[in-house]
Amino acid sequence: MTMLEHGSLTTVNDSTTDTQDDGEVYGSVVYGEDSYTSLPSAMPALPHYLEQMPVSEFELLEALLNTSAGGPMGSFWNTTATETPYTPYELRPETYIVPLLFAAIFIIGVLGNGTLIIVFLRHRAMRNVPNTYILSLALADLLLIVTTVPFTSIIYTLDSWPWGSLICTSSEFIKDVSIGVSVFTLVALSGDRFFAIVDPLRKFHAHGGGRRATRMTITTAILIWLLAIAFAIPAIVGSHIKTVIVNKDVSFYFCYPFPDEWGPQYARGMVLGKFLVYYAVPLFIIGIFYALIARHLIHSAKHVPGEMQGTVRQIKARRKVAITVLAFVVIFGICFLPSHLFMLWFYYK
Repeated sequence: MTMLEHGSLTTVNDSTTDTQDDGEVYGSVVYGEDSYTSLPSAMPALPHYLEQMPVSEFELLEALLNTSAGGPMGSFWNTTATETPYTPYELRPETYIVPLLFAAIFIIGVLGNGTLIIVFLRHRAMRNVPNTYILSLALADLLLIVTTVPFTSIIYTLDSWPWGSLICTSSEFIKDVSIGVSVFTLVALSGDRFFAIVDPLRKFHAHGGGRRATRMTITTAILIWLLAIAFAIPAIVGSHIKTVIVNKDVSFYFCYPFPDEWGPQYARGMVLGKFLVYYAVPLFIIGIFYALIARHLIHSAKHVPGEMQGTVRQIKARRKVAITVLAFVVIFGICFLPSHLFMLWFYYK
């Protein structure tokens, strides 16, 4: 018979191979006369030209070794030679660090947003236009923290999603709703500050409309929630439990929002769409509002008479609120930029 050793073909006596087991010996690969029957029973059929013509042992071995991963023997070589390394969860530092961070986020988020909501509801003086939008932000954040953070943190502790498909779908849906409400509310807040400071149409903000302004603010907040829910519908349709096979011994399940049967272009389109709808376009609009506000404040500071102290105080008060809203926007932009950049890199690399 023949033996292929370190890339060269040599011949050995049958008496030598009698001491070898039929099958493969790694390092020096030896094939006995019956070794071909030791391949997996589910091995795909050989190419037709190998079935229809007699071949020598060397020709057969050469054909098998030269077969690519996408050919007839691809599955066999993938499972025997290219397994993915896997580190058990109990040996990873993030298994212990990340849940502590999520616990801190949960406690601080519930206490902070819960306190803001209680103060708004108890004190009538707090019920103005900016605070109504901030209340909407707090409700969205509280909803996200209570319904998503505990379930998401578990993926760093367990190797598979344990909560089932219903919570998977609900978690992805509420996450998208919360992000949408937060982003669109920041845009509405920036617009309100623009009208409050520049004041081209006094009836559209709290300082000139009274009950009409309050009704318009509540209507806008409701429309923001409906718009966020509409943009989150794909999460309901597409979220599912996905199985990933790491190697022949390890596989796990996780919650995934993009169905495989819809193709990779769907996932890329959704990632790009979320970046535009939830980040780039809103920040661009907010930037326009604040550029106009800055220009107006600079112009007003040069033309307000010195005796109009009440007007100056009013401008300063509105400027203070505008700076607070701008701080929200900057924090939002900084916190969400890494997430969007990672998702774009991951799906477009």
